[in-house]
Amino acid sequence: VMQITTHKYYKVFKPYGVVSQFTSNDRHAKNKTFLGSLGDFPQGTMAIGRLDEPSEGLLLLTTNGAYSYHVNNSGIEKEYYAQVDGVITASEILKLQEGVYITVDDKPYLTSKCKVKILSSTPTLPKRAKKIRDNRHGPTSWISITIAQGKFRQVRKMTSAVGFPTLRLVRVRIGKYTIAAMQPAEIAQIVVEF
Repeated sequence: VMQITTHKYYKVFKPYGVVSQFTSNDRHAKNKTFLGSLGDFPQGTMAIGRLDEPSEGLLLLTTNGAYSYHVNNSGIEKEYYAQVDGVITASEILKLQEGVYITVDDKPYLTSKCKVKILSSTPTLPKRAKKIRDNRHGPTSWISITIAQGKFRQVRKMTSAVGFPTLRLVRVRIGKYTIAAMQPAEIAQIVVEF
């Protein structure tokens, strides 16, 4: 008997402060907000990759483990908008593009070449639940970073490596999927050709 399973695929705008998983066995996690609180997902739904708690933006969810593996391991581009502390210059952008050393699993790791550009104006994004410090504390810059691999907290580590810590990080795109016109905690079912 052949069984046909119809997998489900979603895109979610993960808000600030939400953990990129459905449950946790960690007893310290009781006060945390998980993805399951955002909507009613079918059993077996998993996040494809992660966004750390203070990061926001696009997260893909699926019931299809093979698709999850495919997205995480096939060099699909992930674009982030990062608000960094200070006025970043072209020389730091070039360093980020060429690859910088960050620490992964307590070892130095050289990031792959990637696309980085300064955004000429502040991107139109929904307000964050927790306020980001304002200009009284000094100027900030917005940059776009597009990477094809994703180590733990990679973008934050990269901007720190060139002396510009990330204040706000929003993933705006994974492959062809974006958060355009979405609000935090919004969920949309998507059609995936896989």
